[in-house]
Amino acid sequence: MKIRCIVPQQGPPAVGPYSPAVVANGFVFVSGQIPQMPITGEIVTDSFPAQCTRVFDNLRIVLEEAGASLDSVVKVTVYLTNLEQFGEMNAIYEKYFGTGKPARACIQAARLPKGVSIEVDAIAVAEE
Repeated sequence: MKIRCIVPQQGPPAVGPYSPAVVANGFVFVSGQIPQMPITGEIVTDSFPAQCTRVFDNLRIVLEEAGASLDSVVKVTVYLTNLEQFGEMNAIYEKYFGTGKPARACIQAARLPKGVSIEVDAIAVAEE
């Protein structure tokens, strides 16, 4: 089995000893993305919608550098520190996955890295 680790040149840096994505057997496994600015790693602390938008933009960047896209995503997991924000997240999520509608789980987490409100990971089919 061929495994390729992806470290996007235009994406956000990892906040620990892991790969932002791994391509294996035709799938792209994207590590949890948080509202972190690409290149600088600065955390977006604006509104919750701004954090959601940054997370899904980061997911798109990592997927594209791994040879996939939001359209090729088959599974998403969303972690929220406040499940009361589910509706807000859903409205933004739909803008990114409106036609694809991958399988999804959404859970409330007590805490997320760097004190953020949202984290999202995904599995996609590689398009290469």
